[in-house]
Amino acid sequence: MKKILTTPISDEALEGLSAGDIVYLDGYLVTCRDMPHRRLVDQGRPLPVDLRGLAIFHAGPIVARDGDDWRMVSIGPTTSMRMEVHEQEFIRQTGVKLIIGKGGMGPNTEAGCRDYKALHAVFPGGCAVLAASRVEEIERVEWLELGMPEAMWVCRVRGFGPLIISIDTRGNNLFEKNKRIFNARKVPAIEDISRQVRFIT
Repeated sequence: MKKILTTPISDEALEGLSAGDIVYLDGYLVTCRDMPHRRLVDQGRPLPVDLRGLAIFHAGPIVARDGDDWRMVSIGPTTSMRMEVHEQEFIRQTGVKLIIGKGGMGPNTEAGCRDYKALHAVFPGGCAVLAASRVEEIERVEWLELGMPEAMWVCRVRGFGPLIISIDTRGNNLFEKNKRIFNARKVPAIEDISRQVRFIT
């Protein structure tokens, strides 16, 4: 059955989800990458958007004017690890429940997700136009002076995904788990290859 998270997302909605599950998002999604994280955590500046129960997207979108409105053209994920140093405190201060990006995150985000009941999920790379098609409306933009990629675009989305949960509310980290599995398999594989090509030297 298709799992859909709807904003505002409650702690209860996240409890049955685990790293590796696939979910979709209905409701509000706010783009939020490097500069908003720095302004909040490093500079102590309050965000212009209340993120409690909402989802953020580590993304730098391409947005076009459509008359008096904005239209999402492309919205692909950016590397989440850049926000790792800020994410635990960001989750604590904002009450955000779903963080979407690209690639894995580390122990700060694991702790934030575990302590404050949130998820990190990854959106498939190379699907930025598909993602844009799931944006029903851009309701407003904040901090546009930071430039289009760093501004906070407040979007209403439907069926936004697929989103692969990489860190769940228990702090389980899919990327780190897979690294351990792959590294354990790597040693015997390298030894086997080395035996077969030893004649080259």
